[in-house]
Amino acid sequence: MVGIALGVMALIVVLSVMNGFVSQVRDRMLSVVSHIEVFSLGTPIDWKEVERSARTNPEVIGAAPYINAQALLTRGDAVRGVLVRGIEPEAEPAVSDIASQVRGEPLTALKDGEFGIVLGGELARALGVALGEKITLIAPQGQVTPAGVVPRLKQFTVTGTFDSGHYEYDSALALVHIGDAQRLFRIEGPTGVRLRIKDMQRATEVASQLVKTLPPRLLVRDWSRQNPSWFAAVQVEKRMMFIILALIVAVAAFNLVSTLVMTVTEKQADIAILRTLGATHAAS
Repeated sequence: MVGIALGVMALIVVLSVMNGFVSQVRDRMLSVVSHIEVFSLGTPIDWKEVERSARTNPEVIGAAPYINAQALLTRGDAVRGVLVRGIEPEAEPAVSDIASQVRGEPLTALKDGEFGIVLGGELARALGVALGEKITLIAPQGQVTPAGVVPRLKQFTVTGTFDSGHYEYDSALALVHIGDAQRLFRIEGPTGVRLRIKDMQRATEVASQLVKTLPPRLLVRDWSRQNPSWFAAVQVEKRMMFIILALIVAVAAFNLVSTLVMTVTEKQADIAILRTLGATHAAS
């Protein structure tokens, strides 16, 4: 019985730890990453039309436009390559939880034309920048002048920082207003739409459904495909834990069977003794 209890306890504890680990990492990741992204390769899209088409699926409950671009952030001698995401501050809470993680001014403080920026906490510490200070953003797409190709530079004011608990994003993500991103990177409109659905576990299924209803030039990607190496590692770990737990259950089952066999053997010996005593008594 003790062996069975230990086996069941190990089973419950290991499963709880594994599920808790996966859910914690997944929730931190999804506080920055949307459930589904619909995007084009560098060309503007009519995001309102995409939103209307996506919302015909009953699982879709939120949508927000965005622009993704690579850039450099500099302050003094510190230089960092970053992913700049142009967002609509009022619509962003519908697809992510990043607004609740911002320290300093709220996310809605990003105003079109004021060139404010929100940095990941690790990125801000690496650059040594504090709230209210200026930072220079360099766009890789330069402009041609008589002196040659000159990169576009713009000073931004740090209005806030965020800490999602996911180092990959805290160290390399910067948020700006989508209007400022359009002017800086010279893009006429959003390049994608981020979607939130009711059940994030069905993201792959819903993404497959959206592919059939959206225009063919658009690409659809769910959250599980944005970090495939991490999910592959989790799957391998789960398989190994399954083997270990199966061995623990097998040991517990063997203990149970051996206990029953020993009990039956002892009872059979007692029965044989009683039968012998009964026969002796009858003979006397």
